[in-house]
Amino acid sequence: MDAVFRAACLLLWASSSSQASCSRVQIRVRIPPHDQPARVARFVAHQCDWASMATISTHKPAVGQPFSNAFSVSDGPDGSGSGVPYMYLTRMEISVQDLEVNPQASLSMSLAQTDYCRQQGFDPQSPLCAHIILSGSVVQVNGTEAEFAKKALFSRHPEMIDWPSDHNWFFAKFNITQVWVLDYFGGVKTVTPDEYFQAAPHRKLG
Repeated sequence: MDAVFRAACLLLWASSSSQASCSRVQIRVRIPPHDQPARVARFVAHQCDWASMATISTHKPAVGQPFSNAFSVSDGPDGSGSGVPYMYLTRMEISVQDLEVNPQASLSMSLAQTDYCRQQGFDPQSPLCAHIILSGSVVQVNGTEAEFAKKALFSRHPEMIDWPSDHNWFFAKFNITQVWVLDYFGGVKTVTPDEYFQAAPHRKLG
């Protein structure tokens, strides 16, 4: 355990509520073993609140070239991840306009986006700073799935609730066709969608 974190927990240990808080933080950063890449991928997808999404640009002067942009994401309310990255989009956004021409995209998420890698002293490019790359496409969701997407996103990005209604926002998901995991030395590992969705991101207690 990180020394700074240990000290913080000891200072707060006097109250039972603080004990519970420290336990929750420990669980949040307890990454699954690196020989279980599907679980690692699910863990990273749930820990990250944003992702870098690469589309194929339709805008001059970069037509036909990769174009990366940052998007807020959520795979579910905190502690209840589905594995599906959901997004709140508007067709006014430049990358969304790319997706209307070609919905294929790539989504990258890294634990460098959390406090974990910094606390452990891992550079964002280090294999030990776990990150995943998802291949697939972006599709709009409706009905029950849109309601889940709304709960997933608004619970973790409350500012979205007040975004201007005249932008015609809609809920979308990243439809995963391949998962790439880099969380240890020895090169990237691939995970199928079936393996990814069947994996439990957190160890069950009891």
